[in-house]
Amino acid sequence: MREQRESSVLAVALDWITAHCVIPDGFERGRPLELYDYQFEFFSNFYLVRGDAEWVAEKPVLGPAFVYRRGLLVGPQKLGKGPMTAAHICLEAVGPALFAGWASGGEVYDCRDHGCLCGFVYEYEPGEPMGMPWATPLIQITAISEEQTDNIYGALRPMIEFGPLNDVIPKTGEEFIRLPGGGRIDTVTSSAMSRLGQRVTFVPQDECGLWTQTNGMTKVADTQYRGLAGMGGRASITTNAWNPAEGSVAQQMFESSAKDIYRQFKQPPSNLSYKNKVERRKIHQIVYGEALKQNGGHVDLDAIEAEAYDLLERDPSQAERFFGNRIVVASDAWLDPLVWDERVDTDSPLKKGDRIAIGFDGSLRDDSTALVGCRIEDGKLFVLGLWESPDEPDVDWEVPVGEVDARVAWAFKEYNVERMYCDPAYWQDIVGRWASQFGDKKVFEWWTNRERAMVAALERFHTAAITGQLTHDGDERLSRHLGNARKKETRSGVVIRKDRPKSPRKIDLAVCAVLAYEARGDVIQSGKQKKKTAFAGF
Repeated sequence: MREQRESSVLAVALDWITAHCVIPDGFERGRPLELYDYQFEFFSNFYLVRGDAEWVAEKPVLGPAFVYRRGLLVGPQKLGKGPMTAAHICLEAVGPALFAGWASGGEVYDCRDHGCLCGFVYEYEPGEPMGMPWATPLIQITAISEEQTDNIYGALRPMIEFGPLNDVIPKTGEEFIRLPGGGRIDTVTSSAMSRLGQRVTFVPQDECGLWTQTNGMTKVADTQYRGLAGMGGRASITTNAWNPAEGSVAQQMFESSAKDIYRQFKQPPSNLSYKNKVERRKIHQIVYGEALKQNGGHVDLDAIEAEAYDLLERDPSQAERFFGNRIVVASDAWLDPLVWDERVDTDSPLKKGDRIAIGFDGSLRDDSTALVGCRIEDGKLFVLGLWESPDEPDVDWEVPVGEVDARVAWAFKEYNVERMYCDPAYWQDIVGRWASQFGDKKVFEWWTNRERAMVAALERFHTAAITGQLTHDGDERLSRHLGNARKKETRSGVVIRKDRPKSPRKIDLAVCAVLAYEARGDVIQSGKQKKKTAFAGF
């Protein structure tokens, strides 16, 4: 009968870090790295071995021996995430990062057995998980840009060069580090796509709160996760708090229902205002904690306050995310994504023959072309079609007009379409044909460049979203486009725009949703007027 065990921390791994990793820079460079409590907590959970893990020497269990396949750490700027990740890489490169069975008592991990002459010896207690190094580790330090990978790689090299690991890893290159036994450590960005798909064993991913579908990093993350799964490897993710309107990799991971992702995110009390100087200082004291100099750490509280205040004047939401460790939507966001998420309705699916209104916004090359439906009965929004240009650069792409045309025809056949509002720019001829085909009492031109009309339609939609008068089916594409929409003040009121000209963050589905909801409102209003006229005639 198999012995029942509780999950246990691979303690030898944590002790190995403190014995081998050093402070990489500053006046204390070369001194042993002492883990902060938050770092110790993260490593303790990342290296938590499953109680039912079994070890066979001929075929080690690798990653699945641990409770978590990924670890997510969300922390403010300058908390020390870079040196912590560097230490993590050292462990995965040449330290006891893998489960090697359960100790009977008296067994030891001796560095001399693994080519290190530092003198580190760890004696296991009975029933404790034992550790061993990877045979040929392949580690990819991954970020959007080289500057960001340098945050980690720039701490990793001196951590090796000025400590005991210099004897184990004698040469640290500018671009990669070759490890004993044929392993290596590389840096990877979105521009180094050729390195993706390799047989990676450990992937530290930095600032995943900035990794989105738009910049191509979602694809990078998914590719690396597949590579890790094939090798029994794992990923460590570090990031600042994210903008919830962007649907980043970090956000998706934090909100995922997966049980085998460890999440560590210390947030300050919601009743403290970041705009209030006294309360902002309390927030910084909470989120930086022991990393502050007043608590024996490396972070100067006054310096953080100065940086935060400077950014606060230019971009309040970014300051609160970066230094206050809070999830805050961009200050110029049109619709709070948390409000939008509250409007998801999965209990009343669309049915064939439902009465609906449709919004259409078209382009030919640069922007998306989209169709959104809105059920007349309850104001439920859903995506009928979306045609977006590929993420790949220099791709000559045009909207497949035939597909759009066929989808419109399908919608009129599948549902009882009572009204369709179309922004006709570049599509006047086709919109005119739709009016002839499906009826000019149903298909209308609705120019979105009419400022007053657009302001009024946007206000009605926004109010309906806030007050719960509309719902949606939870389609990620519609949520993403609405999250991308930024508000712009005009003399007539608020309109929406992209975050910058020619931005790849599209908002076409948001425009379609507004048009569909506006069409629905006019259908309802038209019905009321007909009833009123009939009653007056009677």
